[in-house]
Amino acid sequence: MKFGPASPADAVGGVTVHTLRQGSLVLKKGTTIGPAEVEALTRAGVKEIVVVRLEDGDISEDAAAASIAQAVAGDGVNVERAFTGRANLFAARAGVLVVDRAAVDRINAVDEAITLATLSAFKPVVEGEMIATVKLIPFGVEKRLCDAAVSAAGNSVLRVAPYIIKRVGIVSTMLPGLAPKVIEKTLRVTAERLAPAGAAIIAERRVPHEQQALAAAVKELLGLGAELVIVFGASAIADRRDVIPAAIEHVGGSIEHFGMPVDPGNLLLIGKAEGVPVLGAPGCARSPVENGFDWVLMRLLAGLKVTRTDLTGMGVGGLLMEIVTRPQPRVPVGADESRKVAAVILAAGRSTRMGGPNKLLAELGGKTLVRIVAEQALASRASEVIVVTGHQADEIEKSLAGLNVKFARNPDFAEGLAGSVKAGISAVPKEADAAIVLLGDMPLIDAQLIDRLIEAYAPDRGGLIAVPVSDGRRGNPVLWSRRFFAELMTLDGDIGARHLIAKHGEAVAEVPVEGHGAFLDIDTPQALEAARLAPS
Repeated sequence: MKFGPASPADAVGGVTVHTLRQGSLVLKKGTTIGPAEVEALTRAGVKEIVVVRLEDGDISEDAAAASIAQAVAGDGVNVERAFTGRANLFAARAGVLVVDRAAVDRINAVDEAITLATLSAFKPVVEGEMIATVKLIPFGVEKRLCDAAVSAAGNSVLRVAPYIIKRVGIVSTMLPGLAPKVIEKTLRVTAERLAPAGAAIIAERRVPHEQQALAAAVKELLGLGAELVIVFGASAIADRRDVIPAAIEHVGGSIEHFGMPVDPGNLLLIGKAEGVPVLGAPGCARSPVENGFDWVLMRLLAGLKVTRTDLTGMGVGGLLMEIVTRPQPRVPVGADESRKVAAVILAAGRSTRMGGPNKLLAELGGKTLVRIVAEQALASRASEVIVVTGHQADEIEKSLAGLNVKFARNPDFAEGLAGSVKAGISAVPKEADAAIVLLGDMPLIDAQLIDRLIEAYAPDRGGLIAVPVSDGRRGNPVLWSRRFFAELMTLDGDIGARHLIAKHGEAVAEVPVEGHGAFLDIDTPQALEAARLAPS
């Protein structure tokens, strides 16, 4: 292939290497120079243009790209017409992308002029999704190199394995303390995972977390025609002799592998019973967030065997996210009592819904609302109490005279709640492990509830956010591990942190409460009257 500058007259038959703009003339890259182009270049005063010409034994970029793409494409793959040296490949159906990694490497090693890029192996794909592209770097290449790339492809480098498993059975084991809503959410999340594969839950069973009961449920689902059984344990699998693997073996099945180097997803178990795959799901499989369970599930739904070698090869790239519920560093035994939790009271608002007076200075039983909240915080196990002030800051601080509290001013109090949260979190001392955020207009919060939330803070057991709950409704105050301080500092406007609780649901410890104290905030004169009538 010849490459270089030429006069317009000598460039006939060549292909432009770069887009050329001169005056009103625009000649795009890849244009073949003919008489009309020569005339336009001459009229524009162009003396020289860089072109490329194919020589004997060369093949054009489009022809080469198309040839290699056709060699690469296997079952379930469509090839788009090559253009500008690129041929894209698309999934002809939904399924799991299977890639011959060694063949891809062989093709890319033929010559720097030839490139093949694909999506990750075993990625679930939908019909019409682009899965790979062949790109020729220059405008042409020696045909022998193209032939070498085609030869390197061997038999179908890429194929889309269709989903073939459609009938899935679910068993949930039960232990005291596992709320039914957790199982309902798990079923919903699982159904959503299965839907792209056209699979569905044909039956679900809930049984005690015992070998005999679980074995009977697995046996029943197999009898109903389940092509895959998933077991969600109330307790994580700790050993090959634990309840779930023991139940699989009890029905004549076998354990193929336990554990995988993917986080979240470490505690996955793969077994088989009566020729049907049985998965012991890790706890993270209850969450819709991608985890190692997804990597295995979608392969199985496509009828692809997942071997021990497959699993042990997932380590590189297997750290999918920071797992906030993991203790880091591991807390030594007996360290619970030494954890420091600061109390942050938000008392900077303007009380606009109160109709004029500052609600925090309203009295209940002879004390201002904010003083009641501060005294309860001081009576709790909180290591120190920080009060965030803003609107009528001097009056608020005066109402707290004599109390051992620290103040943090929020100059942006008029812009909403977020500024006060950030001012309070910024004032928490470095030695504090967590902060419990209280609202200054919730006078029915007592020291006992604050202490229960502090007790629920258990980083070594995944409890990094503690919230009071009644009948499924979450209230205030909320305790936050320091691990979430950076996210709290991103809040804006008058929006609180409820979305962060939802985002980190796996880190939430719910503390059951009775009564209205965790839900009654004094926003109106009517709410104040209700608080005055509430039993003490």
